[in-house]
Amino acid sequence: MIRICVIEDEEKVSSFIKKGLNEHDYEVDIADNGETALKMVQANEYNLVILDVMLPDMSGIEICRQIRKHQPQLPVLMLSALGTIDDKVNGLHSGADDYLVKPFHFNELLARIEALLRRKKLADGDDHILSFGGLKLNTWDKTAEREGKQINLTAKEYSLLELFIKSPNKLLSREYIMERVWGISFDTGTNMVDVYVNYLRNKIQKGFDKKLIHTVIGMGYILKD
Repeated sequence: MIRICVIEDEEKVSSFIKKGLNEHDYEVDIADNGETALKMVQANEYNLVILDVMLPDMSGIEICRQIRKHQPQLPVLMLSALGTIDDKVNGLHSGADDYLVKPFHFNELLARIEALLRRKKLADGDDHILSFGGLKLNTWDKTAEREGKQINLTAKEYSLLELFIKSPNKLLSREYIMERVWGISFDTGTNMVDVYVNYLRNKIQKGFDKKLIHTVIGMGYILKD
């Protein structure tokens, strides 16, 4: 799943962005100040950063420069109510990959994000192919296959398989899966995770001798060969 860090101190704006991106299956973390943002970016693996220029403790320009020192390939989309040519030039010179002026339509923000992610994928070469135990996952076009056989997945099934294949041989609890795939806290009264794991098992294991997703009773699930 694509993970995005939104650095924005206006709660209405950050909530608006998070809600829209979650609906498009992006995982979103929010920081409302520069100090927290830099710690989050250093501690986590993000695919993209959305950065407001005006923050309470430091400017987005400075934050962008700090990000560039340590993660020069991380895409940064800068947001600002300042829309003059000089403002845009300053933002791009600080290391931003794109600059969007507030107020903006969500569809334009989404298009800018998708363009930056496509550009990053091209630069990364074949990193868009994830593989394990005969399974192959193409993160560009969201397709899956096992030993050459195409597997049709729903959006949630794809996100679940991507989570497993990025964490091979690692026990994943139901709570962790629910948070990562659905973006919500685990409700002990629901069996949603179990249902979707069974859906996924039927699609990637039917017709194959070797099982890949294993249950650890009382603890969760693990992808192992």
